[in-house]
Amino acid sequence: MPFVKVRENESFENALRKFKKKCEREGILSDVKKREHYDKPSVKKKKKAIAARKNAAKAKKFKMSPR
Repeated sequence: MPFVKVRENESFENALRKFKKKCEREGILSDVKKREHYDKPSVKKKKKAIAARKNAAKAKKFKMSPR
């Protein structure tokens, strides 16, 4: 769980903004969204295969030609 030390003259809004950024960096919100609904193992496998295809296509697209 991320925590933020609040300085003496720091406003609540700034502290809240820092806390939100830390949560985003640690991936807490994305993890919560991922676990919001149960995915069957077959659905997880299908999503993983689709993501792998996307990443392979992206890598092929941006692959530099050899000199």
